[in-house]
Amino acid sequence: MVLKGPAAGSVFPVPVIPLDDPADARLGEYRDLKDRDLSAAGGRFVAEGEIVVRRLLGSRLRVQSILLTAPRLATLAPAITAARAECPVFLATQPVMDAIAGFHVHRGCLAIGERGPDPELTAGARTVLVLEDLVSADNVGACVRNGAAFGVDALVLSPRSADPFYRKAIRVALGSTFALPIVRLRSWPADLLALKRHLGLTLVAAVVEPPGCETETSSGSPSTPIPLPALRRPERVGVLLGSEGPGLSAAARAACDLEVTIPMSPGADSLNVATAGALVLYHLQQVAGR
Repeated sequence: MVLKGPAAGSVFPVPVIPLDDPADARLGEYRDLKDRDLSAAGGRFVAEGEIVVRRLLGSRLRVQSILLTAPRLATLAPAITAARAECPVFLATQPVMDAIAGFHVHRGCLAIGERGPDPELTAGARTVLVLEDLVSADNVGACVRNGAAFGVDALVLSPRSADPFYRKAIRVALGSTFALPIVRLRSWPADLLALKRHLGLTLVAAVVEPPGCETETSSGSPSTPIPLPALRRPERVGVLLGSEGPGLSAAARAACDLEVTIPMSPGADSLNVATAGALVLYHLQQVAGR
């Protein structure tokens, strides 16, 4: 199919395949997305929405295929051309796309991508965000987006944390997932301690306890949480965030060198974990420039 693109007379560089049958066998990976997690199988994931797919096309990750409506094809054509994507582009009407996905894809655009090999964290990483047992895809996606906004070099996950390549997490992260090195540890907290030594990190635990509450740090000595405004940035830092219910485990806190808390108004007990993480990362970014 020859498609007239934004540049008059241009020929679209990849096959554009019109579809009118939701049961088309070529669309198996797009089918019933609301009820399953594609990323759990075969290292693939679903990107949803124009911004997310545009970022996927501009990333190092391979795109397997794209499914979109005619309006989204018109707006994404330059990005697909620039990326030299070697994948089929399936063109469907909105009702057909909705029938395939199992829900109303109001953004009119989906793509299947491949994760690629797990990245290796190099000793050059200065800021690492560590998530312990965050099971909410929304919170993981928000933490990825915050990390990208505040200069995080890598994201590290405990074994039980939600998958950042889950469709909803990628959507919340606005595709920042594709540019951020992400590593899932297998043994907790042993692998965290090994990573700390490998990267030379000072581990900082974000906790909700007010200043004056003592806990034991990795040095074995008692520690009291530091109010966030008083925290000085270590040369290489790992920020640990825990789940919103129990917070960080005792083992994770014991692995840390410092604990930091965010002063709040009387009567407030906690913040959303992604919000708390954003405040800590913003503070570290600002004090680094002083």
